[in-house]
Amino acid sequence: MQIPIFTVDAFTNRPFSGNPAAVCLLENDLDEDLHQKIATEMNLSETAFIRKLHPGDDFTKSSCFGLRWFTPANEVPLCGHATLAAAAVLFHIQKNTNSVLTFVTLSGELKARQVEDHIVLDLPLYLTYPQVLQEVQELIKAAVGDMIVQDLRYSPDTKKLLVRLSDAYERSVLEELQVSAQRFLSAEKTGKVKGLILTLKGNCSGKHKGHDFYSRYFAPWYGLLEDPVTGSAHAVLSSYWSEQLGKKEMLAFQCSRRGGELKISLRNDGRVDIAGQIAVVLKGNLTF
Repeated sequence: MQIPIFTVDAFTNRPFSGNPAAVCLLENDLDEDLHQKIATEMNLSETAFIRKLHPGDDFTKSSCFGLRWFTPANEVPLCGHATLAAAAVLFHIQKNTNSVLTFVTLSGELKARQVEDHIVLDLPLYLTYPQVLQEVQELIKAAVGDMIVQDLRYSPDTKKLLVRLSDAYERSVLEELQVSAQRFLSAEKTGKVKGLILTLKGNCSGKHKGHDFYSRYFAPWYGLLEDPVTGSAHAVLSSYWSEQLGKKEMLAFQCSRRGGELKISLRNDGRVDIAGQIAVVLKGNLTF
């Protein structure tokens, strides 16, 4: 069997930065266990599988496809950067002629469209609620040590814990923070956290001006110590920072080693548009 496969760096226009995802184009049904085997073999934070929904569908002409995401360890309900990568393969490589693509996923229908040199994802917007420190104190300690935490929120829909560090800290402090995410597994006692977001308010001056907020994202519960750039985490961050800053249009930067930039626009229908650029770095075929 041969399956076309691509590696796409998402939320960047430079190869070897942003967040890489593998994208497989499935002409035919794939055995269920092979999805996970392929994702484990690719060993990227996510491998996306685009499938046709009807026998007559065509990757160049059809506008609606099935989409699933797998980490090296398991299937996940939502992945922003791999959705961006999937849309890029259809738009740029398959030369899909539609202005909007719809993906049928575990998180419902997600839409992607091209706007100039960006691809815009229409994602769910997830609310956060105040989180009692005592419940997750050991996890916070494992993540940031004795650093000052300014706010603590929890998103029940995504099982993500949002930890806002003090505004007194600079971006460089977040970038240079040494995090042993493997320790989160034993430190998290509630069973309700599956992803940890560290975030920091942007500054209006200095060499990094222009970004409204910064973040890093860790998900060892999914076999992912640190994710380079995370669309799904920004579906949570967008609601929080919009409320804090009183803004609906924001520019965010994820401060991983590879780094990536996301343009955010809160919609009137309770969802969020997250836009990013892409770089295709590999084209080939899986053969087995």
